[in-house]
Amino acid sequence: MLSRRTALFALAGLALAGCGSEPKVPLTTPVAVTIPPRKLKIALALGGGAARGFAHIGVIKALEAQGIVPDIVVGTSAGSVVGSLYAYGYSGFQLQKIALEMDEATISDWAIPFFSKSSGVLKGDALQNYVNKAVHGTPIEKLKIPFGCVATDLKNGQPILFRRGNTGLAVRASSSVPGVFQPVKIGDRTYVDGGLVAPVPVRFAREMGADFIIAVNISSSTEGQATNSSLDVLMQTANIMGQRLNHFELKDADVVITPPLGTMGSSDFNGRNLAILAGEQAAAAALPQIKAKLKAKQQS
Repeated sequence: MLSRRTALFALAGLALAGCGSEPKVPLTTPVAVTIPPRKLKIALALGGGAARGFAHIGVIKALEAQGIVPDIVVGTSAGSVVGSLYAYGYSGFQLQKIALEMDEATISDWAIPFFSKSSGVLKGDALQNYVNKAVHGTPIEKLKIPFGCVATDLKNGQPILFRRGNTGLAVRASSSVPGVFQPVKIGDRTYVDGGLVAPVPVRFAREMGADFIIAVNISSSTEGQATNSSLDVLMQTANIMGQRLNHFELKDADVVITPPLGTMGSSDFNGRNLAILAGEQAAAAALPQIKAKLKAKQQS
């Protein structure tokens, strides 16, 4: 009886002791959780400007030197020429070599408008063949970087973004400045220069899924430009029309690069080296802004 009572007291004591003590919780060291920067789709939107388009090559060189390679390339007119070759896989240095070795005659196939059903002093076949030869016949949808180029439907004035099909033909359509190149017929539609509706194709870069857009504006100031030839007059007319469109289009770009091309004319192929250098300088000057805005957007 004594031993049973002793055992009961012992059990009660253990129970009370258990109620008065705190359970032991193993201590752990807090671990900081690092949120990786958001992956952004960077787009390069290359504007039109004929021979001034050589500046696009300098921009590409400067961006590549800092490891900035776009996920999307969109071009209008001259921007579509450079953009298609870049999307194919040529580096900035390779593009420069191609540009400096280019013979203007290889993209010029003169027509006599009087004997032609279409207006335009250049037919455009040479430009189409030049691009297709450079990209080895690769269609738009097979290029290494997703690429689009903008043209204008001559019948209704609406823009079209070419994302598939013959690369050279699409670039030719995008570059067909009215009065300079003959309009391009694709299927049952006829197209002319994309600069009439999108001098710098920012909104189309956004439509292609871009999160961050670097726009390159090579359009010339309407003042101080040479108007000595009919070609100069036609290019100046197109430039005047594009100025107002650019004002609204460029607002949606994250960064706008404007190479200092001065009074370089749209037909000045002899100034290509200086244009490339101007593109490099402008892009280098914009790099701190590009990096800061990229970082801020990645962390947002």
